[in-house]
Amino acid sequence: MKRVLIGIELVVLLSAVIAASCTSPEQPLLTGCSQFVDPFIGTAYTGHTFPGAACPFGLVQPGPQTGNFDWRYCSGYNAEDSLIWGFSQTRLNGTGIPDMGDILMMPFSQTAREDFKSAFLKTSEMASPGYYSVELTDNAVKVELTCTPHVAMHQYTFKGNNPAVCINYQSGNVSSEQAYHNRVIAAEIQTTDDHTVVGHLHVRHWVQRHLFFVIQFDQPIVSEKKVLENETDKAPTIVYQFKTGAKNRLKAKIALSSVSIEGALANLNQELSHWDFDRVKKETGDNWEKLLARVEVDGSLEQKQNFYTSMYHLLIQPNNIADVDGSYRGPDDSVRISPIGKYFSTLSLWDTYRAAHPLYTILMPDCVGDLINTMLLHAEVHGYLPIWALWGKENYCMIGNHGVPPVVEACLKDFPGIDQEKAYQWVKTSLTVNHKNSPWDIYDKYGYLPFDLVPEESVSRTMEYCFDDYCAAQLAKKLGKEADYEFFIHRAANWKNLFDPQNKLVRGKDSHGRWRTPFDRFALSHASTAGGDYTEGNAWQYTWHVQQDVPGLIEQMGGNESFITKLDSLFFLDVSAEVRGFVSDVTGLIGQYAHGNEPSHHVVYLYTLAGAKQRTEALVREIFDKFYQPRPDGLCGNDDCGQMSAWYIFSALGFYPVDPASQRYVLGAPQIPCVTIKLPNNKQFTVIAENLSEENLHVQSVKLNGTELTDPFITHQQIMEGGTLLFEMTAR
Repeated sequence: MKRVLIGIELVVLLSAVIAASCTSPEQPLLTGCSQFVDPFIGTAYTGHTFPGAACPFGLVQPGPQTGNFDWRYCSGYNAEDSLIWGFSQTRLNGTGIPDMGDILMMPFSQTAREDFKSAFLKTSEMASPGYYSVELTDNAVKVELTCTPHVAMHQYTFKGNNPAVCINYQSGNVSSEQAYHNRVIAAEIQTTDDHTVVGHLHVRHWVQRHLFFVIQFDQPIVSEKKVLENETDKAPTIVYQFKTGAKNRLKAKIALSSVSIEGALANLNQELSHWDFDRVKKETGDNWEKLLARVEVDGSLEQKQNFYTSMYHLLIQPNNIADVDGSYRGPDDSVRISPIGKYFSTLSLWDTYRAAHPLYTILMPDCVGDLINTMLLHAEVHGYLPIWALWGKENYCMIGNHGVPPVVEACLKDFPGIDQEKAYQWVKTSLTVNHKNSPWDIYDKYGYLPFDLVPEESVSRTMEYCFDDYCAAQLAKKLGKEADYEFFIHRAANWKNLFDPQNKLVRGKDSHGRWRTPFDRFALSHASTAGGDYTEGNAWQYTWHVQQDVPGLIEQMGGNESFITKLDSLFFLDVSAEVRGFVSDVTGLIGQYAHGNEPSHHVVYLYTLAGAKQRTEALVREIFDKFYQPRPDGLCGNDDCGQMSAWYIFSALGFYPVDPASQRYVLGAPQIPCVTIKLPNNKQFTVIAENLSEENLHVQSVKLNGTELTDPFITHQQIMEGGTLLFEMTAR
């Protein structure tokens, strides 16, 4: 994702410092697969994950807020911090731009202080799927959080007198203090009785959105007082005092809706009509366990922690923002009823089309139809498929039109409940009718985006357009639209127009066909870097972004041997000497390869397609050892709504979707001794890595149901039919 720019050298230094100081807090005792999920993984360095409570694909994620106004607080939490500012109700998982963090609630007892922030016991901090707890030392209260899909539930046990809760309605995750004070456009807050507060917030940051809420307490409010935070704030901060009885305990339920206060109340009444905190915690935990148990992992403790935490991060989003009656607020702010009863948002498609969506088709096939139909509903209102959708709105973050690949993939895999003709029409419209960041008239005229007409990211955008075009061609072919197929498959080869045969790198070209000169192949660029031809990367990293035509790229390079030599250079070039520019996304470096950013994710598998599978096998192991550790600083880049996690899961299984629309997965090297996936119709697919060890990282042979595979891939159909994929591992 696009991020605030910082120096690469500083990132590397911080990584070393954090690695020496961060350890995961003690976790609650659990059973089943859930016991291996550690929500603190990725909460330091650049992971941008969070340890709060969440439901699978749920609307709310109540959790601790430890800072704001900075890139490190995109999720509102950083494991290095020693103070908690409060507990907000919504989160983004692993993104590179902040938002959400709504309705900041901070309980306290004893004497009220001007600053409601509190120190906390690190050893008391615990998190598991659907639950979070911590003890606040300054505020003398234990806080526990859980949730249903639309309702956050808090439980406070006060250690002192005068129990109270401060609620900051202005608060939210933003990039600066100025943005914080400008965040709320309008606010309406009303205490309707001595147990209930209702309200509506119209807010802006990454997107503009409407948030409606109902807050209920199980004990009566005895007084309330507004606290002046900033005279420019449009929403108040209010301290509510309570009578809590002999147990000195207070519970709160916070129901949210994008539609109305009535919608929030309906969500509350249907999902959480009682006050039994432990029951909610158990039911939410059980829901997580059912999904996590779709995969059975036989490996070390560390392997299980990494795998199940990756799976947990994968399933936090997309988020169903529809109310329990199916109503939702769409991209034009109109309220509609979803014909499927759901409406998914938080679609980080530039990231997730690569591996997360392909993984949903295996692990969560029952959700794929709803995800795709949501994208089609979005297109019907907005005019084209989503690019990066948040809370039902389009934020246009990143490049390309990567709603196209998941839609095409689902159609090619024949998921039920999808109108493929309608899907194709929105695919075609998205790739032929001009809209923001998609000047198709220029693209079609020149066969690429000239940098003098499109001054930002012209090379990267061309490269990524080509993959979307290729996907459209495959669906057109399936539906018998031959003329459209020829049109899109021709456009899918436009990357060749920017391939410089002298440098064997993709390079900017102007509208007169002249190469950009001078050409700095190592300079990193970014959308906010005027004149940059690449997106969060450089020529070395984007040259390999030809997922749809690896044989064509090999041919342009001069054949397998030349291709492998050039690819070796990517991994061997001296980073400290050659990297220039200031893009914080370019992390997880092995030479010029950047595992911390998504355009690199398929690159190690290109060796296999060029006949050098041993290099793929060695690099997968190196990436696992360096960049996936079960620690708060264990991720080398933003998790990006589950994409980093999806790469881990696929690669642990021993294959990866270099081209998601091909329905084929390129073989690599499994990293876990045995994994079994439970499939529909009582089938299962088991991957066994025989003789896997630290030394045995290479693959001697691969057999599917006893038959040796001679091609370097396995198909989606072969996986979904069930069976056993046996890798014989060796040190050679």
